[in-house]
Amino acid sequence: MKPLSKLCDEELVGLYMNGENEAFDILLQRYKNKVYSYIFFIVRDKVLTEDIFQETFVKAIVTLKQGRYTENGKFPVWIIRIAHNLIIDHFRQEKNENTVSNDQQEVDLLNNINYYDQTVEDWMIKEQICSDVRKLVEVLPDNQKEVVVLRYYKNLSFKEIADLTGVSINTALGRMRYAIMNMRKMAEKNNLTLSFN
Repeated sequence: MKPLSKLCDEELVGLYMNGENEAFDILLQRYKNKVYSYIFFIVRDKVLTEDIFQETFVKAIVTLKQGRYTENGKFPVWIIRIAHNLIIDHFRQEKNENTVSNDQQEVDLLNNINYYDQTVEDWMIKEQICSDVRKLVEVLPDNQKEVVVLRYYKNLSFKEIADLTGVSINTALGRMRYAIMNMRKMAEKNNLTLSFN
């Protein structure tokens, strides 16, 4: 029999799923640099990259052990897709965790002139508009919602979005254009004013 290092990805996957743990070690060695570089390129944080990297391979192990691997012939694409989904999950979770409640503050941020050059009424109007926009974003098709979240909530460039989602820059721009058109239509239909005036 050929040494494990000479086997193709699918042979290694098959061996691992049949209990040959060393087969996964070869896959890890084969793709660890590619996966790590992909994650770091997007998140730009070494500690976070290492966390997502570890989680990617743990998820891959669990999926393989459960016999749910179906991407025949495309192991590198499959492992990168796991990393990609974990990055998106992290960004979504981070967005939710960054919501600040005034109840947790020792000072009243809403009425403190040092924090805002606006009245409480102005702030409430802005908050309502932001809330309406978030609701509109939530009902967009997934590919459009993903671009909006990455662009406006995560401040990624369209090149970064294209790289992250595996599409061309033109496709990312097109998705954004359709997302904005859809949000405008929904706003008009529901009589929402998406303006801070």
